Amino acid sequence: MGDEERPEPESFLDLVPSRQKGRLKVYIGAAAGVGKTHQMLEEAHQLKQRGVDLVLGVIETHGRADTAALIDGLEVIPLREVAYRGITLKEMDLDALLARKPETAIVDELAHSNAPGSRHPKRYQDVEELVAGGINVITAVNVQHIESLNSLIRDITGVEVRETVPDSFLARANEIVTVDLSAEELRARLRDGKIYPPAQIEQALKSFFRPRNLAALRELALHEVARVINRKRRDQVRLGGDGVPTPVAERIMVCLSSNPPNSKKLLHKSARLANQVEADWEAVYVETPAESVKKISTRDFRALLDNIELVQRLGGDTVWLKSDNVVQALLDYARDNGVTKIIIGRTREPLWKRWLRGSIPMRLVAGARGIDVEVIDTDDEEET
Repeated sequence: MGDEERPEPESFLDLVPSRQKGRLKVYIGAAAGVGKTHQMLEEAHQLKQRGVDLVLGVIETHGRADTAALIDGLEVIPLREVAYRGITLKEMDLDALLARKPETAIVDELAHSNAPGSRHPKRYQDVEELVAGGINVITAVNVQHIESLNSLIRDITGVEVRETVPDSFLARANEIVTVDLSAEELRARLRDGKIYPPAQIEQALKSFFRPRNLAALRELALHEVARVINRKRRDQVRLGGDGVPTPVAERIMVCLSSNPPNSKKLLHKSARLANQVEADWEAVYVETPAESVKKISTRDFRALLDNIELVQRLGGDTVWLKSDNVVQALLDYARDNGVTKIIIGRTREPLWKRWLRGSIPMRLVAGARGIDVEVIDTDDEEET
């Protein structure tokens, strides 16, 4: 692409400083090696040429000479050293960045987990603090690290991705851009040693970097960018000229239990469905006398709190109700709050209970009358 065809950086990132907080731009790629870091550094040089006060907070070159060459001429904030179990780890120096307070900072590897003892466990939380401090941030992430895609990525690739970025973080981005590369080009880069060390190449080609996997990941990356953009446009449309929100067409309610099997997968599927139809969604938990916080086990209570935290990371809301009739409480809430669809996981109640009064999902279906109820089967191994 020639210089005359290259988009101006300002077309992606409004560089007018904000008095309250910085702006956030996220590059999303299908996999490692598509060129996210390279593109961020090229943009950094363009911004610098236009007089923008810009620094590199952290850049991971992964030994790529062409990427490392692009660092020359740019101000780099030295990494801080952290001693951990006899080794020295290097992390982005958040305090130094905040003290320097550039107009724009480049922060690579958004899904990175910080060394123990850091102020925040995750790098995306560092970015949130930078943005809150009035610094524009340009960052990058691979699509497999998006929280709500976690279960789907595992199904597609067979790989469990441990480091994730909440959907709610991406929803706050001012700009989101995909960096695309064909599966053939990406595999060629892998064979040439431009992505992983030689010892890892063959295994990567046979597993994560198989053509079918890469094609699916490319499609997910493109859809994710389109989804975020469409969601932002929809949110803008919902705010009328007088600033008063207009009602949404779809509203989804997910039913939470204190000890459901595969609850993580249920919430991931529900969040993706809500995103696809551009619906607001919430997870509703009904506390019965038998399941009061004083009676349920510590393990189940911890699992419930983890699920509530996951809902927030996926961009949903949580509602906590109290009733001795779970089904009636769920139906009453749905009708009172304009819910158009109820999602619940298939339960594993004892057979005698189902014979006696019917399972909760089936009773919801019978009583919904005008509200769509979807029973999701998540009957496979529990995610960790």
